[in-house]
Amino acid sequence: MTSTKKKGFTLIELLIVVVIIGILAAIAIPKFSNTKEKAYLAAMKSDLRNLATAQEAYASDNAGAYMPSGTATQAAPHNNFSPSAQVTVTITNAGGGWSATSTHSAVTGKTCAIFVNTGAVAPATNEGEPKCL
Repeated sequence: MTSTKKKGFTLIELLIVVVIIGILAAIAIPKFSNTKEKAYLAAMKSDLRNLATAQEAYASDNAGAYMPSGTATQAAPHNNFSPSAQVTVTITNAGGGWSATSTHSAVTGKTCAIFVNTGAVAPATNEGEPKCL
């Protein structure tokens, strides 16, 4: 007598594995998209910190005057300040102070802001500290 057993997975076993993988993917994908948004916000804040350094360097070279108002993108820098890819920084000169806001093309409805020697600009509340909302 010879035993002829075929080795392999049954259809039910394969379906269970596919369902488990689907459930894990449904949990992981939203967490991944939230991580990407956090990275974009971090890039926006980092660009505002870099702008603060660039503003101080500009003021040092120009008798205490800050950069004039304008918009900076990676493709179109403003007074040698160039933000990260897909980030737009809008600078407002207020005489003895300045403020700026940043947006990212991949993030809708969220902005970051910073201000120095001028009135607060939402969402920033502390002078010299970038904040996002």
